[in-house]
Amino acid sequence: MLQTDAWTNSWRFGLAMGLSGGQSGLLMPPLLLLICLRPGTGLAPERINYVPQLTSATLAGTLTQSTFTLEQPRGQFSLLNISDFDPIWLVVAYSNASQNVTIPQRVEDIPVPADFPQRGYYLTLMANRALYPASQPGNQLRVLRVGNDTSCFPTSRGCNHPLPGPGPYRVKFLVMSNRGPVAETEWSSDIRLQQAEALQATPGLQSAGAVVIITILSVLLAVLLTALLALLIYTCYDTCGSTPISGPEASVSMRRYNTHHMFSPRAVRGS
Repeated sequence: MLQTDAWTNSWRFGLAMGLSGGQSGLLMPPLLLLICLRPGTGLAPERINYVPQLTSATLAGTLTQSTFTLEQPRGQFSLLNISDFDPIWLVVAYSNASQNVTIPQRVEDIPVPADFPQRGYYLTLMANRALYPASQPGNQLRVLRVGNDTSCFPTSRGCNHPLPGPGPYRVKFLVMSNRGPVAETEWSSDIRLQQAEALQATPGLQSAGAVVIITILSVLLAVLLTALLALLIYTCYDTCGSTPISGPEASVSMRRYNTHHMFSPRAVRGS
């Protein structure tokens, strides 16, 4: 349908210029090319000569294990074909997948962070050019922290979910409209996040330190055991020495009892 309308318009334009049908037909390819390249109506958005880059400010946490901080593209979207209502997206992609990114033609086709493992890219941080003014008011620091939202769902459109690994990544800005892509910036250079590394000390110093620590602990343990043993012996000696113990040679007094039938009073008198 688009090709038929373009051919009809070129034929009418040729007749208006006094050209023949064959000559007017020669105008059809250039017109088709212009129609396909017109921003917002084809597959080739206008290119903005801007390269996203990490912030140059001395900001703590510019690179972490799941985030990185970009400078805001202030004053980069002043083209006439960009309106104040056109959303500006940040495209985040793996470096090896940045050349295979398919620009979505509809808002419904915008990939989300949950699609990152399969597609290798997603769109996030939707804004408009009013949020990226050319001038920076006062001392306000304007940056974009990618991967900073831990509360959003990866399946929601525009979610700024933490990045899954060290990368490397590349980013660019994409301007969309209700007709499709309008403009885009250049890709950034490779961005690598921090990685958690195990501590690796010098083997010689580590061994010497370990020997000293083990020796000190061994001496302290020996002193402690000696003190406990001495305390146990002293307690036992003190307890045993204060208690009298009777031996077998101790005298035992016994009382003598006489029964009434052992001596007869009459026999005593008679004697």
